[in-house]
Amino acid sequence: MTSVPAATTANKNSRPQTDLTVLRREQLSPHMVRIIAGGPGFAGYVNNGYVDRYVKIVFPQSGVEYPEPLDLWAVRESMPRSQWPHTRTYTVRWVDEAARELAIDFVIHGDEGLAGPWAAAAQPGDRLTFTGPGGAYNPDPAADWYLFAGDEAALPAISAAIEALPQDARGLAFLEVDSDADRQPVAAPAGVELRWLLRGGVPAGESDVLVTAVRDAEWPEGRVHVFAHGERGYMKGLREVFFAERGLERAQVSLSGYWAKGRVEDDFQAEKKLPVGQI
Repeated sequence: MTSVPAATTANKNSRPQTDLTVLRREQLSPHMVRIIAGGPGFAGYVNNGYVDRYVKIVFPQSGVEYPEPLDLWAVRESMPRSQWPHTRTYTVRWVDEAARELAIDFVIHGDEGLAGPWAAAAQPGDRLTFTGPGGAYNPDPAADWYLFAGDEAALPAISAAIEALPQDARGLAFLEVDSDADRQPVAAPAGVELRWLLRGGVPAGESDVLVTAVRDAEWPEGRVHVFAHGERGYMKGLREVFFAERGLERAQVSLSGYWAKGRVEDDFQAEKKLPVGQI
């Protein structure tokens, strides 16, 4: 790992640390694994009111000794940034307060990345440490219909958002995955159509199927509320569709790059402050 851990303006008050235990692992599809975690540390997890709630999972660097129990915020105050644990941002797919557990879905591409390989190998009893949750999106109840668009990285957040809609909601969801085997069940209202877009072997982040499908679709009448998240290049293409071509107002659109082709998250987060990273 050659990248420097990402800087942050968060603190222990805005993003408290939670320490959970892996309870089980579920293989959702060839390229996605679900980790369900809970344990005594769940008592310290404070949910928020957003449907796209996310946490930053903590991954200690190999070869660096940290005080136990690991306290991320204490480490950031006492150790040089080059030795900070790395963090990776993931959506909380669901929270079961009664069972005192939550689920996080991970995209798996072999040995690529940091979080994916961890999730693929995770066993019951492993520690899952994260800070958060954060979040920013809730479906606008005044909208006439809803549009969702994203790739696998955004599938957990899009699924959670769709499942939070009222049962009489109308909408379109454009979901890019590699193949039919990567489709997942989503408890969508009857009026929300799921359109699965298949890359067919094209590497993630290099396809044009998502932007093309959204651009060419026949949109329902009425005021739309958009949730479009995923690979940065995709989001730049969709930005043109939503604002330049469709003339939507900024308040109608939640648009965010979750990742960028060829970038680890530390570099991706740093680039958000530069022109190349701005959406």
